[in-house]
Amino acid sequence: MPDDRLIVGLDLPDTTAARTLVTTLGDEVTFYKIGLGLLASGGLDLARDLKTLTKRVFLDMKLFDISATVTAATRSLTTAVGPDFLTVHGDPHVVAAAVVGRGDAPTKVLAVTVLTSLDRADLDAGLIRDGTLSDVVLERARRAFAAGADGVIASPHEAAALRALPESTGKLIVTPGIRPPGSSLGDQKRTATPASALEAGADHIVVGRPIHAAPSPLDATRSLLADLPPP
Repeated sequence: MPDDRLIVGLDLPDTTAARTLVTTLGDEVTFYKIGLGLLASGGLDLARDLKTLTKRVFLDMKLFDISATVTAATRSLTTAVGPDFLTVHGDPHVVAAAVVGRGDAPTKVLAVTVLTSLDRADLDAGLIRDGTLSDVVLERARRAFAAGADGVIASPHEAAALRALPESTGKLIVTPGIRPPGSSLGDQKRTATPASALEAGADHIVVGRPIHAAPSPLDATRSLLADLPPP
């Protein structure tokens, strides 16, 4: 039975390449992430098509705007696409607005804490408050949960600490920045292996390049799935 703890990131140049990958992976993968890179080339149409194939869809939009706009965008996306997951920035006003826009739809609103491509130096450059990166992630998660987030996006380095938060009970932890042993880090700075991320408390792992850039994406997927701990 397919393991939907694995979310494959369709971070490809266009939807033609994305559709080819979905066909290649077949029944091995049931959950896909579509991000901003595919929006202009038909990403929302792809999302709708995946839903008709009974795949689960993670729209990684990272919404951030005034409350009224976030509410309207969330309402439009949940109505037009019906994604399983939708990301917004973890600022409390953004999370609360997305929850209002989501209404009674089953879409899970996930708050981005700190991008996995950032480190403390990047936070300093962005004038983000003092404290360790982990402290910032945990505080943003607490505030996002209080605002109604169904879960958070965070690096696997923070997964165990997030899972230990009383506020995380019943909430989802989704971790990008996943790299199987021997994989290139690319633009990621806070990474972990698939198994270690799940063992630390993540509910889902997001894997892109190590699958779609592999000589055989299907073999890479099967190898990754075989190394995951039991659910």
